[in-house]
Amino acid sequence: MPRPYKRRFVRAEPNITYYKPRGIPIGTIGEVVLNVDEFEAIRVKDLEGMPQKDAAQRLKVSQPTLHRILKSAHTKIAEALVNGKALRIEGGPYQLPSKRQFWCFTCQHRWDEPFGTGRPKHCPRCESHYLRRLAPSEIEGDEET
Repeated sequence: MPRPYKRRFVRAEPNITYYKPRGIPIGTIGEVVLNVDEFEAIRVKDLEGMPQKDAAQRLKVSQPTLHRILKSAHTKIAEALVNGKALRIEGGPYQLPSKRQFWCFTCQHRWDEPFGTGRPKHCPRCESHYLRRLAPSEIEGDEET
């Protein structure tokens, strides 16, 4: 029995999840499924131009695993483009950030805020208004469950 996939860290789910050739009815063409982790690998490596080592760290996988994810994604995208198939983005072994973390410039305090509560007005420790939200790659302890 193969080892289960380790979840890949994905910044956010894609806004657009379906692409198809124009002017061809959906019922007459095939479909290729691109996993969300493959989409994220393409985004950080190819679109952002991030070095492979940094991209692997962002997804929290090894460099060889990132290479396999990218190879799979490139093959699926090429199949959709060359053979005129629709491309659907969904599923796969991924996880979204589990928290938003903020940092105070004044006292260097870090704290978590739940999603959907808006930006905090001040630091809970020193009441300073000089804060910033940390990028997902800067958050410590956001490990896979």
